[in-house]
Amino acid sequence: MITSQQMRAARALLGIDQKRLAELAGVSLPTIQRMETSDGQVRGVVETLVKVVSALEREGVELIGEKASSQGTGRGVRLRDCAQAHR
Repeated sequence: MITSQQMRAARALLGIDQKRLAELAGVSLPTIQRMETSDGQVRGVVETLVKVVSALEREGVELIGEKASSQGTGRGVRLRDCAQAHR
């Protein structure tokens, strides 16, 4: 659904800190902190994950899944396949 790296990158693009994301999503700051320290895919209660993803999307972030095309027209970043990035 979302990786910890995507969460941190999304916050950076929005210029918000963890506390603000927690407020926007209606979850606690320790929940956001725990989610962002996950390794790779964020695990947790599905309802909480949905709240965080929805909050990021309301603020204008488009989360792009692996090998998915982007539907948006705004600026953004995408991590290339690590094997290709190191060539």
